[in-house]
Amino acid sequence: MWLTSSSIGRKVVMSVTGICLILFVTFHALMNGVALFWPAAYNEICLFLGANWYALIASAGLAALFLIHIIYALWLTVQNRKARGSERYDVNARQPQVEWSSKNMLVLGIVVLAFLGIHLIQFWAKMQLAEICGHEYQMADGAVVPPAAGTLFLHIAFSQPLTLVVYLIGFIALWFHLTHGFWSMLQTVGWNNDTWMKRWKCIGNTWTTIVIALFAAQAIVFTVQAHRGVYTDCPVLIEQYNEMLAEHDGAVAADCCATEASCEKACEKACEKACEKACEAEAACGNCEAAAVEVVEIETETVNND
Repeated sequence: MWLTSSSIGRKVVMSVTGICLILFVTFHALMNGVALFWPAAYNEICLFLGANWYALIASAGLAALFLIHIIYALWLTVQNRKARGSERYDVNARQPQVEWSSKNMLVLGIVVLAFLGIHLIQFWAKMQLAEICGHEYQMADGAVVPPAAGTLFLHIAFSQPLTLVVYLIGFIALWFHLTHGFWSMLQTVGWNNDTWMKRWKCIGNTWTTIVIALFAAQAIVFTVQAHRGVYTDCPVLIEQYNEMLAEHDGAVAADCCATEASCEKACEKACEKACEKACEAEAACGNCEAAAVEVVEIETETVNND
């Protein structure tokens, strides 16, 4: 298949997955933007995007896109190094930041991947994954955090002193990675004539800058709000947390009741089967005794006749 056997095919796969990931990053920035102005609505979004079937399908598809993009990126990097030695890309006159990013896409990708791992541990593992596994996150003081309480997880993450620094470094690496990726993607699909390439570069740089600037602004605001205790002291959010905990505890109780009921039914069926087998065994024994008595009677009659 040419998508895997040829260099152009592998670049096309990189481009298609790159487009999808850029759209997801844009959606993620807009979704997080809700938390800036309406934290309670952000929690509702987290609840909507929990362990529901549509969210799980989307998460699985997104994970597949990431894996394919990473695998093909490594594949192309190895191929370029073998073909060009120390010259990884055939670079012409370009803007300085694009030239630097084009020569260091692998390093930038590793930094972005490490940042993604930290982000998943801080949020996805404690929210959607915890809901899938039926676990609850407990804070240091023993308080239970419901999986859909997104603002509480913002508080937990951005209360840590190094979180903001790590996120800003990750955003910078992501900006370089996306600016070059946007340009490379359009070149692969053939939109690389002199007139439109300049326009697409401008559009790509503007788009990426807006998205990354929004991410950086969110991280700064989340840090300030977390240290001010906004996400733990707001009455509206506290009421929302209590409702989530009540619903979560009710769901757990319902599951327990259903489990107990199913166990009782299973036990009843098992007992019924055991009783049936016992009755059959008893009946069989009774038949054996009756048969034995009948044989004895016959033998006795025969002896008397003799």
